[in-house]
Amino acid sequence: MATRRALLAGAGLLAAPATLRAQAAWPGEKPMEVIVPFPPGGGVDVMTRLIMPLVAAQIPGLRHVVVNRTGAAGQIGLEATFNAAADGYTIGATTIPAHNAIPLERQVRYRAMDFTFIANVVEDPNAFFVRADSPFRTVADVVAAARARPGHVTYGTTGIGSDDHLFMLAFEAAAGLQPMVQVPFAGAAPLIPQLLGGNMDLAVLNVNDAPQLVREGRLRMLAQGAAQRRPEASDVPTFREAGFDVIGSASRGIVGPPNMPPAVVQRLTAAFRAALNDEGFRREAERQFMPLRPLVGEEYRAFAQSIDDNIRRLWQTRPWRG
Repeated sequence: MATRRALLAGAGLLAAPATLRAQAAWPGEKPMEVIVPFPPGGGVDVMTRLIMPLVAAQIPGLRHVVVNRTGAAGQIGLEATFNAAADGYTIGATTIPAHNAIPLERQVRYRAMDFTFIANVVEDPNAFFVRADSPFRTVADVVAAARARPGHVTYGTTGIGSDDHLFMLAFEAAAGLQPMVQVPFAGAAPLIPQLLGGNMDLAVLNVNDAPQLVREGRLRMLAQGAAQRRPEASDVPTFREAGFDVIGSASRGIVGPPNMPPAVVQRLTAAFRAALNDEGFRREAERQFMPLRPLVGEEYRAFAQSIDDNIRRLWQTRPWRG
């Protein structure tokens, strides 16, 4: 028995240095794949391609390639990230709350809170948009119309289970409304022309989805789902200011598979922290209409957990289906 214990102890001593050597060798010669679960040119894709070169510059030898793995409203890419080898050579972009909502509405091959949470980059509040000639001048006008004509007020979103859709469900609950009629689209790009064409009463988007159209006077923003007014929409009240206790946004960040090596995670989080503090990056993010909310490591995980808890409560009262 003593001999067996000695052999096991010796094996452990041999294995531990091998593991440490593997972690110390990272990033090595192999490029890191960064999976974006949405098409090129969208908000998550732009965020990823903007920040990753700065992150790579903080880690000598790190090479990366951004790969778009689209489908099922982000599910395909998230599953690819979650089920990748946890060796530091695969990470992926995500957007919350859709990240947490998808597993509630259908079977998926990932667990929302088991990812390695590396860094959140962007948080863009939800908002109600209407055409410039809309009779809706305030959120109260929307509520009055929904009560007067149940089942007739229509609103566009970027998809069932999207942050826009979930925000409207929370708003309906806060306002005591029967469900309005959702018109889902595969993103903001196809939705906005339909709103401009008068094919729906309002749209739920993010504050920075249509800033130019607001400046041109073609769209109006009725209210924003931030806790406080965003600087880029300082003349628009929050929903709380309008009398409805609801907050919502799309948060875009970077996660990895479960159980990534702690030494690798430490280097990545330090690199993201430095990139997020880079003045050049901050200027470019502002130019790209990317409102920043830096959250790194455990701070990001705690934020994701709070959203997960809220989404589960919403599911109990207003379940949706993808």
